[in-house]
Amino acid sequence: MSHKNETLSLFLAIVITIGLIFGGLWFLMERWAQLNGTVPKTSGSSNTGNPINQFVNNRCNVPNLPEGTFNYGGSTTWAPIRKDVDSVLESLCPQFTLRYTQPPSGQAGSGTGIRMLIDNQLAFSQSSRSVKAEENTEAKQKEFGLKEIPVAIDGIAIAVNHNLNIPGLTVAQLKDIYTGKITNWQQVGGPNLPITVYSRSKEAGGTVEFFIENVLNKENFSPNVNYVGTTTEAVRKVAAHTGGIYYASAPEIVPQCTIKSLPLGRINGQFVPPYQEPFIPQSECPSKRNQLNSKAFRSGNYAITRNLFVIVKQNGQTDQQAGEAYANWLLTSQGQELIEKAGFVRIK
Repeated sequence: MSHKNETLSLFLAIVITIGLIFGGLWFLMERWAQLNGTVPKTSGSSNTGNPINQFVNNRCNVPNLPEGTFNYGGSTTWAPIRKDVDSVLESLCPQFTLRYTQPPSGQAGSGTGIRMLIDNQLAFSQSSRSVKAEENTEAKQKEFGLKEIPVAIDGIAIAVNHNLNIPGLTVAQLKDIYTGKITNWQQVGGPNLPITVYSRSKEAGGTVEFFIENVLNKENFSPNVNYVGTTTEAVRKVAAHTGGIYYASAPEIVPQCTIKSLPLGRINGQFVPPYQEPFIPQSECPSKRNQLNSKAFRSGNYAITRNLFVIVKQNGQTDQQAGEAYANWLLTSQGQELIEKAGFVRIK
């Protein structure tokens, strides 16, 4: 009997020892997880439900971010942000789903995005221009306001053919080219070559509206302007025509290999490039690409810059909460870093 008792005692001691070891390991692992924010603390915690959801929610440190699926859309300039920035927010906060929504008719753009916002087709919109007075008036007629929150800085870059030999343009010369007063590159110090002018249509979005408002001073385009559907199409045409010219958001133009971006100035001879110097020639692209002149954009030394805005309904409802939380996240250090990586200039 004594031998059996000794064996039983030894067995129980081993079991207890193993239990203590595993219990200690479990405690240490749980404590490590709590300290590192991967699971909620068990004591006093109000978190319930699936542990995976608790893990995700603890990673999602975006104040006031509502749960649900939210329609958004607007500016085509924002495409890199939708692709490379918004996807990060959704991976961090999967309870917050963004659904890009095309307009029911016409082309996507800042104007159509704001129109869809006023018509309650979007929770919030993305814009490359400010809200117009008439848009604010229409929103107020529907008993809510529109708030614009600037989150990034963009520049308008001018694309020309690599074979065009010209040091740069002034904003006034650019205006005269697009209104038809200047029709030959020789008139601005270039070769004797007709200028082939390209633009997207007025209905295309905020970039065209901004250009008309701030560069053309609300004057009409020349009848000689050739309209294109997309920047991709325009870049292809400028690359094929030595006299071609086109304008678009700087991140869409500056890194391109098949065309070059042109320095701009407010006065003749004082041109500032939209790219960081030294200029990377076509022969070195795409292994190297030109980068945005962020310093000149942020300081205002570059002649044509603008803000990018999140447009938010002021209606006290979930849509407003979603838009404001989204914009505020873009203004965090993480959001601004991601915006910079997407090719735009951080605003703070």
